[in-house]
Amino acid sequence: MKSNDMITGRPGKTLFFFALPMIIGNLFQQFYNMVDTIIVGRFVGEEALAAVGASYSFTTVFIMVAIGGGIGASVLTSQYLGAGQHGRMRTSACTALLTFLFLSILLAAFGFFFNPMIMKALNTPENILEDAVLYLQIYFCGLPFLFMYNIISATFNALGKSKIPLYFLIFSSVLNVFLDLWMVLGWHLGVAGVAIATVIAQGLSAVISLVVLLAELKKYPVKPGEKVKLYDVEMLAQGTKIAVPSIIQQSIVSIGMLLVQSVVNGFGSSVLAGYSAGTRVESICIVPMIATGNAVSTFTAQNLGARQPERVRQGLRTSFGIILAFGAGICLVLNLFHDPIISAFIDRESGAEAFATGNAYVLFICWFFAMIGFKAATDGVLRGSGDVGVYMAANLVNLGIRVLVANLCAPIWGVQAVWFAIPMGWTVNFLISYGWYLTGRWSRKRIIA
Repeated sequence: MKSNDMITGRPGKTLFFFALPMIIGNLFQQFYNMVDTIIVGRFVGEEALAAVGASYSFTTVFIMVAIGGGIGASVLTSQYLGAGQHGRMRTSACTALLTFLFLSILLAAFGFFFNPMIMKALNTPENILEDAVLYLQIYFCGLPFLFMYNIISATFNALGKSKIPLYFLIFSSVLNVFLDLWMVLGWHLGVAGVAIATVIAQGLSAVISLVVLLAELKKYPVKPGEKVKLYDVEMLAQGTKIAVPSIIQQSIVSIGMLLVQSVVNGFGSSVLAGYSAGTRVESICIVPMIATGNAVSTFTAQNLGARQPERVRQGLRTSFGIILAFGAGICLVLNLFHDPIISAFIDRESGAEAFATGNAYVLFICWFFAMIGFKAATDGVLRGSGDVGVYMAANLVNLGIRVLVANLCAPIWGVQAVWFAIPMGWTVNFLISYGWYLTGRWSRKRIIA
């Protein structure tokens, strides 16, 4: 059964057309997060926007745990697929789903009960604290659906079927927009309304995509007499070695945002609202970079499973060209249209300080998006090969730089120090990961027998 084209064909073409549905899908995922922000900022008020923004840094940590877990677990699935071991591939996918379902329930309970304490510890302004806590409590009720969807999506990508998650993201994004408008404008539920809309949209998408995935896995033939286990503890141990560093890597940006959130909070709710708008724009702009890196991870895993390390090198070189093209285009668009983009979130007249903050942030950070792409692609090779030690260390250094510079320099130079630290962290992360890539040790890694 020809299930993918990751181990044959031109690497550049293969990577681009595999990454494209992931990019579009992730844009839709960011789109409905952005719609929450726009609707709240425009129809509820600046304080409500700041409340959702303050919550966003906390929720993103959990989102990245789900995404990182899915990517890490899918490496094993990809390598079994590349090696033609379909029975073990199916077991790997089921093991990941069940493990992260249990983990998501534990994290949901933690988030629901402890978020008020955490938001206070982050110096969340008193005038937005109640709304921020309410948003988070509703959000955490739907956390298992978020985890389920992201693990399923990563499994589809591991199979080389990146178009299927795109269809579900389009469905959930459109549904979320309609529900947002209905609950905020129709039922006047404010911050609670956008949280409820997100939970319903993600829940329906997760359940439907699970049914499709189980049907898809059954299409892969297994050897006569081979038993396909529902859960394998040995595979759990193997997958954990890759998933934990992957979770850390995917969480670095969000943990960094959370740890510096208290710095931004100290400048007041107007600056926080502007910074929140700016980071939402950033989260959309880096989607092509992160998706390309994730595509490189799957590409690496399948080709190492098929014992083709030279093809991986070709793929990484090609990915750098793709990233440069995306980075230049995004930078041009933001320099030309930054005012109307920020205006979508914040009224320029009534929120002058917030508008200026958001504008300044996107005009600075747009010049460095290619660097996070280089970092993501190089990390993708190390993650896809299972060579995760230095990769994890590089991302922890990235986190350390962001937190230290923000906390030490913001009291002196102002809130701008928070975003100066971001490209510094990305650059050092890339240099460490790429230096290790050049040693070639990743090419001798092989997780499966």
